[in-house]
Amino acid sequence: MSTADPTRLMPQTPSKRPSWLSWLVIALGLLVFMRAASFYASQWHKQMTYSQFYQLLKNNVSSQEILEARLIEDRVEGRLKDGTTFYVYVPPQDIEMLKLLREQIPVDPAKNLQGFDVRPPQTGFLGVLIGLSPWLILFGIMWFLSRSAQGGGKLLSFGKSRARLITPEANTRVTFDDVAGIDEAKEELKEIIEFLKDPKRFQRLGGKIPKGVLLIGLPGTGKTLLAKAVAGEANVPFYSISGSDFVEMFVGVGASRVRDLFDQARRNARQGGKGAIVFIDEIDAVGRQRFAGIGGGHDEREQTLNALLVEMDGFDTQEGIILMAATNRPDVLDPALLRPGRFDRQVVISLPDLTGREAILKVHVRKIKLSKEVDLKAVARQTPGFSGADLANLANEAALLAARRNKDGVSTKELEEAIERVIAGPERKTRVLNEREKKITAFHESGHALVALLTPDTDPVHKVSIIPRGAHALGYTMQLPIEDRYTMSKTELLARMTVMMGGRAAEEIVFNEITTGAQNDIETATEMARRMVCEFGMSERLGSLTYGRRERQMFLGRDLFEDRNYSEQTAVLIDEEIRRLIDTCYQRASQLLLDYRPQLESLAQALLDKEVLDGEAVKRIAGVTTSAGSSGSATLSGDVLQPPHLKSLPESLSSSKTNSGCNKSA
Repeated sequence: MSTADPTRLMPQTPSKRPSWLSWLVIALGLLVFMRAASFYASQWHKQMTYSQFYQLLKNNVSSQEILEARLIEDRVEGRLKDGTTFYVYVPPQDIEMLKLLREQIPVDPAKNLQGFDVRPPQTGFLGVLIGLSPWLILFGIMWFLSRSAQGGGKLLSFGKSRARLITPEANTRVTFDDVAGIDEAKEELKEIIEFLKDPKRFQRLGGKIPKGVLLIGLPGTGKTLLAKAVAGEANVPFYSISGSDFVEMFVGVGASRVRDLFDQARRNARQGGKGAIVFIDEIDAVGRQRFAGIGGGHDEREQTLNALLVEMDGFDTQEGIILMAATNRPDVLDPALLRPGRFDRQVVISLPDLTGREAILKVHVRKIKLSKEVDLKAVARQTPGFSGADLANLANEAALLAARRNKDGVSTKELEEAIERVIAGPERKTRVLNEREKKITAFHESGHALVALLTPDTDPVHKVSIIPRGAHALGYTMQLPIEDRYTMSKTELLARMTVMMGGRAAEEIVFNEITTGAQNDIETATEMARRMVCEFGMSERLGSLTYGRRERQMFLGRDLFEDRNYSEQTAVLIDEEIRRLIDTCYQRASQLLLDYRPQLESLAQALLDKEVLDGEAVKRIAGVTTSAGSSGSATLSGDVLQPPHLKSLPESLSSSKTNSGCNKSA
């Protein structure tokens, strides 16, 4: 799947008001300021007790501690000799206190001392303002919250939809010209586009367009891009949102956002008169089956799903609103979401074939300067199992490599190296192996390559390397198919397992010792043998039966448990059959290497000298004519060399790249 320039995303209602967080910071700042002002004021304006003030007042004629004082209702305020102001509360009818105040506080006009004075309470504008200040603050907060609730702010707008509106007038809109390799999916969506362009054509005969379209495919196959292309072709508003944007901590927020999203789509559809598309990416985040899985249900997510179900089955098709969604886990979706009337059309987007990969590469290299000798069809033949995202990464890596080398264009060399970088990771030239490890790696990879040449029904050897790549791989052997294949025979599976055992067999024959380098070979071969016995019915002793049923945990997305629907005696037979298949392939690989020991030595020595050999060099050094065969998938004898989306799909054995041996660092 190809990608165009990023589509311009336009916010629906840009707000220039400060957010609620800014208001919160301002309020906290005011509280801190008032607290600090009150603290400093208390240092110079202290409160006295009645007893303290009475003692000072009795002796004030001699001590002159109190310079002046004034009585305001039941409060006496004044100034001491050290400049500190004070206040004290006195009983309203204290005759003795009034007498002392008149007698003990002197009046000295020369020193500007007023003595004792009586003043009325504060009843002016300042007093009224102080009395009303709590109510004014309360009304101000209520006014601010009401403005936020109307959409102007963000404090109460968390119930609003977070969908982004991609307008059809954008200059960088995506069309079907930017999408390649999925012609079948395009055909499925043509009817949707025709409906949005001319809805009366279908409504005239009483037809109804599907309300929901579910795009299903592996990660990186271009589900989101295809939805954008539909919006670009139909020239209608396109709302894009992720399934995780609906789910929040507060129950009911997701349901509110669902309702607001569809309200916005309805208004825009009525204004434009051409309908609208609502696209929910990764809908499995909100559409998982209700009341299932470990831990019970999830109230917020389930309320959001219920609101989505109501909106999908409730809005009128005359409005031209079409809901599109994408997921790579359709097995976890709620059945009510998939029933006819909601998501009643499902479009499966699979990995591209050879022709599709070539078309995708042509889209991605539009802005990349290629050398004249580059053959994109040959590059596509070397990338079976690649998704559109993998091919986009490949083209970008090749361009970066060419720029790093100051070349005028991207050549075949950069493209082939980019393939290896995408699959196996970059070269780790800083990882220095000692002579013994390097020799073991050379014989290990030579064992893979030689067994692949000598075994019928295997893919041709494309390259052998002992340069470390990625996290653990110390070397790898790459096999590429002649053509795309979607099924594998028992003979082809056994041949592939034989090639996997070639590395361990070479180590034992040459060094009379085995290492940890074959860990990935053994793991992959054992899994393949188990599936041959338990799933594919390829065991003579157990027959064409399926043994064991994997239970998919709805909210974990992985096969954690397996239901053993067979007896203990059958389990013993299964173990014996798996062991027999592995031992047979290992013995076959060992016998081939013993018969062609000189060729094994020559290949290993050539790898030690050059570190990298292509397929033609391997055949020339070994002097062996390879048997033409193709299993339809790239076989890489090295450490974890699969694209990430293929690691989680072990069932895609017949259409994905698999590990056929490795030399792995412990």
